[in-house]
Amino acid sequence: MPLVIAERLDGGIVLLQMNRPEALNALNMDTRVELVGHFRQLAEDMDVRCIVITGNEKAFVAGADLKEMADKSTAEMALSGARRMWKVIADCPHPVVAAVNGFAFGGGCELAMHADIIVAGENAKFGQPEVRVGIMPGGGATQRLVRAVGKFRAMMMMLTGEPVSAKEALEMGLASEVVPDDQVLERSLEVARKISAMPPLAIRQIKEVVLAGADSSLDAGLTLERKAFDILFDTEDQKEGMQAFIEKRKPEFKGR
Repeated sequence: MPLVIAERLDGGIVLLQMNRPEALNALNMDTRVELVGHFRQLAEDMDVRCIVITGNEKAFVAGADLKEMADKSTAEMALSGARRMWKVIADCPHPVVAAVNGFAFGGGCELAMHADIIVAGENAKFGQPEVRVGIMPGGGATQRLVRAVGKFRAMMMMLTGEPVSAKEALEMGLASEVVPDDQVLERSLEVARKISAMPPLAIRQIKEVVLAGADSSLDAGLTLERKAFDILFDTEDQKEGMQAFIEKRKPEFKGR
């Protein structure tokens, strides 16, 4: 049985569903390898317009599999390749929507933060509880969480290990929106369909410039934006989009 179920939907949307319900979708090495394998393959597929990643009603991902990690040494952790796996997901050129129900703890919260949009259920919970078992976040939370919610809220979550509710996550900027639990996946797919109807080259440029600019100075980021903006005027989609607007019709974007 696959640990991550991949389903291709209409419009270039790919749904990835975590599939370790007996472990609340905890990330063991086999699950990481399978998940990253999907992202590596999808990154090269230019027919993909948007990726939606989800878990089940109880858990998005409840964290790392502590049973697998408990007895590992420093060298074993360093050589595990887990951090390289996170980079594959972070470098995915396609937009990613996280559909979060239930627990998004530890590596699950970090996985959600690798997405570009987070749709959370009303009873979802986000947390970085690693400190409670004697370690610290290792999948990017010390950097991504601070960038998402600011130093003081991030420190509260990481230093106490206490989770936040979906409502609190929305208020602090850790979620894009909150919907009833039974509407999370459908709303995420609705967002994905809206994205997939947009010109894919422009979508990829937006993602690339936003992420690169976040770690640059304002001037450097604005330079990246101007260059990307100008480049899009050499695409067929730009000509189609503006002509369709002038002619008051729906554009047909082809990713060229």
